[in-house]
Amino acid sequence: MVWVGCLLLFGLSLFGCESVGYTNDSDKSDYPVLTAVGYAPISQQPALLEKEKVLQAMEASKILAYRELAEQVYGMQLSSSSAAKGYFLNSIDTKVKIQGVIKGAKVVKTYPVDGFYVTELELDFKLVRDLYMQSESPVQSNTLIVEPVKNF
Repeated sequence: MVWVGCLLLFGLSLFGCESVGYTNDSDKSDYPVLTAVGYAPISQQPALLEKEKVLQAMEASKILAYRELAEQVYGMQLSSSSAAKGYFLNSIDTKVKIQGVIKGAKVVKTYPVDGFYVTELELDFKLVRDLYMQSESPVQSNTLIVEPVKNF
């Protein structure tokens, strides 16, 4: 009779256990896709030649689009102060800090428009999750292949 009680207790303990940690959600299709756009004025670039200004504006617009993605993913730290003397506002000082790593974003489109260079980025969180899982467990049976995206 003692054996039956021990066996029953052991069986119940097995059914009551549940693994803690990552659950495989690879079938989920509701991962968000973030988009960001960066704009850079072509004429304001510090180069002498127009072609160099376009290249610099392309790079600047891409950096600004990545900054916008980082704002969406990590938020931004904002500090602000203002000073008043009498009834007049003397100064306003605002600082913004954004910090983070963006992996897996792809350039959707880049183009000039009305004197600006525009870069559109997309960040699919399904891909971000796959990249994260790949880096957490380097030995896996499946391999994630990320193909380069044509920018032009």
